[in-house]
Amino acid sequence: MIDTQKRPPVSVYAEMTPNPATMRFVSSRALVEDGRLLEFRTPEEPVNVSPLAEKVFNLPFVTGVFISSNFVTVTKNDAVTWDLVQLELREYIQEYLNTDGRVVYEDAPAHALADANERATTHAEAKGPDDEKIIRILEEYIRPAVEGDGGHIAFRSFQDGLVTVTLRGSCSGCPSSLVTLKQGIENLLKHEVPGVREVVAEEL
Repeated sequence: MIDTQKRPPVSVYAEMTPNPATMRFVSSRALVEDGRLLEFRTPEEPVNVSPLAEKVFNLPFVTGVFISSNFVTVTKNDAVTWDLVQLELREYIQEYLNTDGRVVYEDAPAHALADANERATTHAEAKGPDDEKIIRILEEYIRPAVEGDGGHIAFRSFQDGLVTVTLRGSCSGCPSSLVTLKQGIENLLKHEVPGVREVVAEEL
């Protein structure tokens, strides 16, 4: 039996992020399954992996695409301002989601999907109770706020009082993210986990 029900139309709205080079485009439907992260930094990386990212990279000012949950974070170059392209890009993404609509190719190579997910970076494996506590704090208190800004944070290591994290999406290269890292995340972890003296972002 053929399903004649049409999917409701997808709407997309744009949000500024703390990073002036990135904007977050939020869809009314989920784009990828919960927990999957896809980051593409060149037009070549999404080829045969994500038709949505391929489409966005067709625009000459785009330098990065980050997909998670129900949003796409787009990084632009300095050739244009958001005032000039924000509306066009929102409508461009919305039209694509309402026509083709595919975010990931069904036959996307597993290794290419893994690479895209690894670029966005999931938490490193905990090596002890302190690592587990840090990951839990990042998940419960930090990640929702970071995702709300179109970015992603992940735990990398805790050694000799130094917590190392990765910042992706809108947080990558953003000056205000480093302030948040120092004033917010570092203070919270110092308070909750004895022995934490500093939090730094891993260079990627």
